[in-house]
Amino acid sequence: MLKKLFWIVIVPALAIAAYFAVVLRWNYAAGERAGWVQKLSKKGWLCKTWEGEMAMVSLPGTTPEKFPFTVWDDKVANDINKVIGKRVALHYEQKVGLPTSCFGDTRYYVTQVTAVEDIPLAPGIVVPTPTPPPATGTGAPSAAPSTPPAVPSQPVPAQPVPAQPVPTQPAPAQPSTAQPAPTQPAPAPSTAQPAPTQPAPVLPPAAPAPSPTK
Repeated sequence: MLKKLFWIVIVPALAIAAYFAVVLRWNYAAGERAGWVQKLSKKGWLCKTWEGEMAMVSLPGTTPEKFPFTVWDDKVANDINKVIGKRVALHYEQKVGLPTSCFGDTRYYVTQVTAVEDIPLAPGIVVPTPTPPPATGTGAPSAAPSTPPAVPSQPVPAQPVPAQPVPTQPAPAQPSTAQPAPTQPAPAPSTAQPAPTQPAPVLPPAAPAPSPTK
């Protein structure tokens, strides 16, 4: 009777326990995915687990891809709740062979969350997210600058460059296109002889008028 009980109850129970021990420790895949966590809630009928959803955008203007995940650890779930709406990177482990939904609605189990400070707009184009400066108390000393001060560079004396004589070429003479002004011939000397003067005619004396008769 005990032997039958051993083979019917104990052996199957040990086999099931060994199966779950292997499945829960072995990971089919592991990696990270970055995006914006949209929601995270704890739900389930009997076995309640944290179920969340993250939107991943590969290029601006494209339809976001949704990544559903499950969280077992309450501490990790609290860390995710603090960064909802921000860009984060989720480290997950993918497991296969787990029956029923008591282990979660998905087979992607998040084990760690990290805030991402860089926002990629396109392949090769990244916009850094500004981080607020750490708050310093009144009595706390100021932190030393992370970058060393720039060392002033020594000016290098410039070497004078000898001037090279530039050979000058004589400009070719341009032929004159101006037309010479016509010369006016000088007037010839007049050879005309002066006209002879004619003497004035001498008129005879006028006769006396006859006296009247008496």
